[in-house]
Amino acid sequence: MAQNVVEDDPDMLTEILHDILVGEQLTALFQPIVDLKGGGIVGYESLVRGPSNSPLHSPSNLFSVAARCGRLLELDLLCREVNIRAFARQGLPGRLFLNVNPSSLLEPGFRAGFTRQFLHQHGLSPQQVVIELTEHYPVDDFEVTRQGVAHYRDMGFAVAIDDLGAGYSGLRLWSELQPDFVKFDRHFIQGIHGDENKARFIRSLQEIAHELGCKTIAEGVETDEEYRLVGGIGVSLGQGYYFARPSVAPPRHLHSLQRLQPTRENTCYLPRRTKTVECLAQTMPAVEPQVKVAEVGDMFSSMANLKTLPVVGEGDIPVGIVHRNTFMEIIGSRYGRDLYGREPIVKFMDAEPLVIDKNQPIEILSQLITSAGNFNALDHFIVTDKGLYAGIGTVMDLLREITDLQIKHARHANPLTLLPGNVPLNEHIDMLLEEGGEFVACYCDLDNFKPFNDYYGYGRGDQVLRFFSRLLVETVDSQCDFVGHIGGDDFMVVFQSGYWLERCQSLIKNFDRDVAAYYDPKDRLKNGLWSESRTGLPTFFPVISLSIGATVAADGNFSSCHQIAAAATEVKRQAKKQQGSVLCIDRRNEKQTFKVSCDELSATLMKANERLV
Repeated sequence: MAQNVVEDDPDMLTEILHDILVGEQLTALFQPIVDLKGGGIVGYESLVRGPSNSPLHSPSNLFSVAARCGRLLELDLLCREVNIRAFARQGLPGRLFLNVNPSSLLEPGFRAGFTRQFLHQHGLSPQQVVIELTEHYPVDDFEVTRQGVAHYRDMGFAVAIDDLGAGYSGLRLWSELQPDFVKFDRHFIQGIHGDENKARFIRSLQEIAHELGCKTIAEGVETDEEYRLVGGIGVSLGQGYYFARPSVAPPRHLHSLQRLQPTRENTCYLPRRTKTVECLAQTMPAVEPQVKVAEVGDMFSSMANLKTLPVVGEGDIPVGIVHRNTFMEIIGSRYGRDLYGREPIVKFMDAEPLVIDKNQPIEILSQLITSAGNFNALDHFIVTDKGLYAGIGTVMDLLREITDLQIKHARHANPLTLLPGNVPLNEHIDMLLEEGGEFVACYCDLDNFKPFNDYYGYGRGDQVLRFFSRLLVETVDSQCDFVGHIGGDDFMVVFQSGYWLERCQSLIKNFDRDVAAYYDPKDRLKNGLWSESRTGLPTFFPVISLSIGATVAADGNFSSCHQIAAAATEVKRQAKKQQGSVLCIDRRNEKQTFKVSCDELSATLMKANERLV
């Protein structure tokens, strides 16, 4: 009905728009933007709605009428002010993603400094704001737009492009403006787990973003399957109903953080058997959010060893944590107990504690704490069991367990690359076979490495081995895949992540691109070197290449790590029979050989460049 009114009664709508602008009758909503790896909220996109009983309640109607009436800039600036005011009043954490219509930059009445003035009035800085360019209308004057964006950057704002792939000019805006963030349109995210074309499209855009140093945001994430896939592709951030709906008072943290991390019940498996967070959980009494501050003070006073109190709400869901030292500083002040004693503890708790499921491996917990950067050895975290409170753990206990793991790892690690050796590799493969999951074992061997090592010396040879080990680690998914150093120039990768074939082809491409740098200039010109063969004869050896033998384990076709090793060794031999870098795949019933040539690599790069224009 609202759409018919918009079309049929322009005079009335012009009057309604005027009343909205004059009376500032806009409501600010905020939707969290979530770190797909760590699970924390990094910021909020600001949205607006008109009066609920108005035909201009929806943003599309509101902006359409404003454009028709020539009041688009006025509406755009009012939206910014309303959103900045609401964001500041709530004291929301992270950055404010502020929608800005690029067309407003071209309006005659536009004057630089409006947004910075609004921020100053409400105690915010440009560094807390991301200017998000929407694509509701085409932008034809790229030069003016680029100058406007440069102006925002000069003032300290970051820049994002909204709905990439949906509008008229998103890809060109990307290449012209080089934004800090790019949002993938929800069309390509919805149902991506069941649409290979969507997955390939997003993967291609993600690869471009990685090369350009741009963070990506998946819009419209609504299901666990969509979340898992976009996170596996490497998308940095996510936004959608799966995390939280737009709200006047949005959440400040996500209680069920365990769903945002890979678990053994899902498709991602960790590279080795390990202890879980359950071994760190200690039974600890909890208090309800409405318990009075005075009562909590009595608990701390009567129990000298009590360092932390978890706050658990309805349904045993943890909502915060009270730290003894911080709390006692408040209540122990001169009038602290008199002033705050009757207040509920929810007002004085840490509302953003680290919450993790008991079944998570302790390595994941260690990564979360390291990435947070603000923990010390005496801090605590909350342990849950399927979202419900299960206990408290300390960082100190975690450090002890991690140290024990590191000692065990060092015992079986290669001393040059520090990658796991044969023992943990075999244990990992046997574990995967026992669990019955599908995986791919890739035996990697460097061709012509021995003559290179003999010619230049072991010091230069060690540099190549370290280079290749770094390249392997950068190529795989650290949450799902396992990289081992068998010995010498032999390595093994066990893939469980998606797109393992593309990862191998990328590995070959990057290896061939960079390995020649370890040769002297005169040898690079010859594309190789002269050295003695095994028989003592002078022989020309081309630049080191990479042979990969891949063995697919599925449907019980292998029963032990030794069978996997034998099959991978055989298919690697087939790869080494060919010149240059080769990937050879053994699927038990069929063999396929993929030769990555310079022409194919050039074609791939050309296609990537075409995506930017």
